[in-house]
Amino acid sequence: MNTAVIRDRGKQYRVQEGQVLEIDLMQDAKDGAAVTFDEVLLTSNGEGEVKVGTPKVDGATVSGTVTKAVHKGKKIDVVHFRRRKDSMSKIGHRQRYTHVKITGINAG
Repeated sequence: MNTAVIRDRGKQYRVQEGQVLEIDLMQDAKDGAAVTFDEVLLTSNGEGEVKVGTPKVDGATVSGTVTKAVHKGKKIDVVHFRRRKDSMSKIGHRQRYTHVKITGINAG
């Protein structure tokens, strides 16, 4: 099975065909839209043939489709408590993601 390592906005992901990937929110993404990742760092065909880029593999691309444009992750609560000071602050954060299904890997 074809696998690849891609870089998307500073993060690296190991992907295979048919895999659903959870990446940081893409602002302009719509459900069913096609996405192409051009920064392919490594490709493998599953039979031992590996292409390693310096830093990218020439002509290699990974294509996918957006399955869920906006998905909210788990809520994280951050609490700063200072003992004996009568002071506490609490804030929360909920990261938003985009789900992309990998449809094809072109080794270049």
